[in-house]
Amino acid sequence: MSEPTRILATDCGSTTTKAILIEKRDGEWRLICRGEAPTTVEAPYDDVTVGVTNAVREVEELAGLSLMGENGLLHPAEGPRGVDLYLSTSSAGGGLQMTVAGVVKAMSAESAERAALGAGAIIMDVIAVDDGRRDWQKIERIRSLRPDMVLVSGGTDGGTVSHLVDIAEMLVAADPKPRLGGNMKLPVIYAGNRDARDAVRQLLDGRVDLRITENLRPQLDREDLYPAREAIHELFLQHVMQQAPGYSKLSTWTDAGIMSTPNAVGKMVQTAAEQLGVQVLAVDIGGATTDVFSVFQGIYNRTVSANLGMSYSICNVLAEAGIENIVRWLPFEANRWSIRNRLRNKMIRPTTIPETLEDLMVEQAVAREALRLAFEHHKMLARGLMGVQQTRTVGDMLSQAQTGATLVDMMRCDLIIGSGGVLSHAPRRAEAALMMLDAYQPEGITRLAVDSIFMMPQLGVLSTLQPEAATAVFQRDCLIRLGTVVAPSGTGKPGSQVCTVSFGGRTASVEFGEVRVLPLAEGETVEAEVVPAKGWDAGAGRGKAVRGTLEGGVVGLILDGRGRPMVIPAEPAERAALMRRTRQAFGLPEEV
Repeated sequence: MSEPTRILATDCGSTTTKAILIEKRDGEWRLICRGEAPTTVEAPYDDVTVGVTNAVREVEELAGLSLMGENGLLHPAEGPRGVDLYLSTSSAGGGLQMTVAGVVKAMSAESAERAALGAGAIIMDVIAVDDGRRDWQKIERIRSLRPDMVLVSGGTDGGTVSHLVDIAEMLVAADPKPRLGGNMKLPVIYAGNRDARDAVRQLLDGRVDLRITENLRPQLDREDLYPAREAIHELFLQHVMQQAPGYSKLSTWTDAGIMSTPNAVGKMVQTAAEQLGVQVLAVDIGGATTDVFSVFQGIYNRTVSANLGMSYSICNVLAEAGIENIVRWLPFEANRWSIRNRLRNKMIRPTTIPETLEDLMVEQAVAREALRLAFEHHKMLARGLMGVQQTRTVGDMLSQAQTGATLVDMMRCDLIIGSGGVLSHAPRRAEAALMMLDAYQPEGITRLAVDSIFMMPQLGVLSTLQPEAATAVFQRDCLIRLGTVVAPSGTGKPGSQVCTVSFGGRTASVEFGEVRVLPLAEGETVEAEVVPAKGWDAGAGRGKAVRGTLEGGVVGLILDGRGRPMVIPAEPAERAALMRRTRQAFGLPEEV
């Protein structure tokens, strides 16, 4: 096939199907237009292609093209008709739901969890030999879950066999059924000790749809997640997608396999980290769940907090964070009962949007806590391997570092990308910047960006076939650059200086407890020197100057002198005054 010049990609979400059209014009790949329509995977339509067709029809009207015929999309592109390439992602119908099992909860079961999450799954439960539950409780749990597939791991190659046989026997006793396709055998992927394969096969073959792949933890100090992730993706296409309404028809339209939406977003995050040479943290906050993606030290991790979101799960955020942690972000003294009732109403009516500035401030306060809690969850799973024997030298004798330390280092994070309605559709871009700043508390020099119209899933699946086109559109049309934040780590007394920043012939300083936002236009890039005050660290050590590149954006250059970890006054009036001053610095309305 000749090189494509017109590409159509869709993402079938739980509620909305989004279509984007990309064309190569004058040698550059650009986003042409976007259309959307309600997803139609559920009754009365029970056919996902109806929603896809409606979204593509909107693209046709906006672009003045004819893309669809009676039997699907027109191939190839000829003048104003057809497309060269059509791709799709999907999270409709609940996405990919999995149960994982391993021998040791903190080792092989955790590796299995990372493999499944990285493949775009929602984890329903983690079963482990040492998870504290009795066997009958685990069997009952496995039977009641009805996942789309199960991933079994455990034992290094040449290690335990008996524990893996125990897990297989539990699966036989539970006789679990898949969520979709009543007559179908449940897909089970075995990615454990090589020596236990025959025994596991003997127990499970014929009872489930068994796939055997490479051990994902062949040695204590080595994790190989790729084969298990590929097996998950393959089974997702062959089983889950074929059972969902309309997906077998949609598969005949696409030029590559349908990819799960979180998997596609992860692909885009990995591609961006690799091509830009940066360490990235990305988040997608939805109504029911919050996904966090990161690439640190070249290692990709994804977690999903299935109980944290901005509509269906908003009361879970309230329960987990607590009302005091939510109201601490408000620039006024709030009535706790009123806040609780607003959030409960939002859960009952998930499609409502804030009507007043006060409603908006409350929603964004909840978003900060949802982002913070999901990030804490991510840091716990995105970590080095547990149980690895370390060789310590004399120089390490006083070090308290242990195996399993988190890979997430905010001082080394170069770029934070926010996605999801509350961030991408915030009325003012400065509000999105402030939410991410408060939730993640980046340290050193960090760039901030948001996904303009949530097209990362489509670009993610495109990156597997046309990485150049995906990266070009990601850079030019997907990301809205908010600016750069300079935030030294440390603490001090009110009014004391935190750091001085010299850039582009200008010099600016910030005091402890203060936030300053300076103009630095989108597209403008300047070299800078950050000189932290004594006791403060901007990335090179306490009191040591550091040089870096500042990238402008729609918000500008943010100097954050609130310290790390951020100190918020306990006294309500003082705390509200700090929030008003911070909002004032960003040019946001501070009075309701």
